[in-house]
Amino acid sequence: ESVGQHLFLMVSALAQQITKGPVDCVTEKALYTLSEDWLLWQAQDFSSLKLKVLFAVGSDGEVSEPLEVNALNCDTVEQVKEKILSTFKAKFGFPYNIPLRDVCIEYEKDGSFVPLEEVDASSEVIGEVTMLNTLKHYKVPDGATIKVLSRKTHPPLSPQGSVKDDENFSGKYFHLIDPDIVEDQRKNPERKKLKLKEVHLTKLLSTKVAVHSFVENLFKSIWGMPHSRAPHAVKYFFNFLDTQADNMKITDPDVLHIWKTNSLPLRFWVNILKNPQFVFDMEKTPHLDGCLSVIAQAFMDSFSLSETQLGKHAPTNKLLYAKDIPKFKQEVKAYYKQIRDQPPITDSEFKAFLQEESKKHENEFNEAAVLRELYKFIQRYFTEIKEKLDQNGAPTELTEQLHHLKNLFDGLKSCTWN
Repeated sequence: ESVGQHLFLMVSALAQQITKGPVDCVTEKALYTLSEDWLLWQAQDFSSLKLKVLFAVGSDGEVSEPLEVNALNCDTVEQVKEKILSTFKAKFGFPYNIPLRDVCIEYEKDGSFVPLEEVDASSEVIGEVTMLNTLKHYKVPDGATIKVLSRKTHPPLSPQGSVKDDENFSGKYFHLIDPDIVEDQRKNPERKKLKLKEVHLTKLLSTKVAVHSFVENLFKSIWGMPHSRAPHAVKYFFNFLDTQADNMKITDPDVLHIWKTNSLPLRFWVNILKNPQFVFDMEKTPHLDGCLSVIAQAFMDSFSLSETQLGKHAPTNKLLYAKDIPKFKQEVKAYYKQIRDQPPITDSEFKAFLQEESKKHENEFNEAAVLRELYKFIQRYFTEIKEKLDQNGAPTELTEQLHHLKNLFDGLKSCTWN
């Protein structure tokens, strides 16, 4: 349970770091990132702005107390809206009651409010593509007042929705990446890779340093030992693997290391690391997914027994954590050894643990549905299960319980369980 807090903090820190610098609204590439595929390597100069945001209350012109929101002068109108709603949720603990697409914003200038639109008559046009409007385009200064309105109660002069709804959005609009540069990248992809490797690795490293303490805390919470004891489920399962190795006369410690690594870190934890939206109410953007994949790769490398050879052609996701992996590997080996050295958990202790866990969630599951699925499995593989029990010398009582369970379910076929 302690892992959840560290995972949430790590993902939040990573998402915040990405938005601290310029993010291209069209490609979603950013100056601050862990993934070279998402690096905005040709970012221009930018400056930070503190906006005083007012929320319209009712339809009589009343407004809320001001909310301070951090933005960049290169942010598009859409990005400013996103930062306003994100800051609102972070401050008050619940989302703003109007969805993003129904929000419009106005900038106070010379005593009156000027609507801010993604595209309008003042937008810069280069050839056949239109540049999205930014705070810099509207000359919005630091400390400016922004008012948030609902499109439904305060319809803007332009009836347009988000330009992102346009099927050809990436072809008709641009933000921070000049269309000529995009075309040059298509013609010279190798030159782009060379630039990223030799010049812009420092950009990735700056992001890595900014979130490293959160990554370290997360990793240590996964392979750490609270109260010097592993969770019962982990200890019991690792004991089972140790017993299987003894039964098969396997003495190579690397085999056990691989078994344990494949069963818990790679099958379970990596999936959670790459998909935090499975356990938290949060959105995982493609960019965030790319960064989480880099962290997940470092996690997997920490459990690897092979030495990684890094040359000039090594991928940047390997180079970023190259100095940390040896230390992580030692911590992982110590983690496995500590678990093995712990006194084994008896069957009765583990049974009591399972009962306690079941009570915590007794109102969360549909018992009838679970029983139905168990019956389907027993019915389909009854012969194989019985043969395995006989081969492994299972107690007679266990075999009798299996027969009793099957007979009990067979008598309930009228419930259409099969």
